[in-house]
Amino acid sequence: MTANEDDLKLKIFDSCPHCGHELSPWEKVLLSIDRALMCKNCWYRIILNQEDMSENQNKKNPKKKG
Repeated sequence: MTANEDDLKLKIFDSCPHCGHELSPWEKVLLSIDRALMCKNCWYRIILNQEDMSENQNKKNPKKKG
């Protein structure tokens, strides 16, 4: 994966992937818990896969070995 693809995946949590409208802090919480949210700006349904969640968690909290 390139750096641009990594940035795009992280932006999904900050803004709508369809219209780019920034999500409120409360919408970010709902998206992280429910993994689904409707954008109030364009009515696009944002649905996160479990794989998306685990990839972002691994980037935020890398496991230390040793």
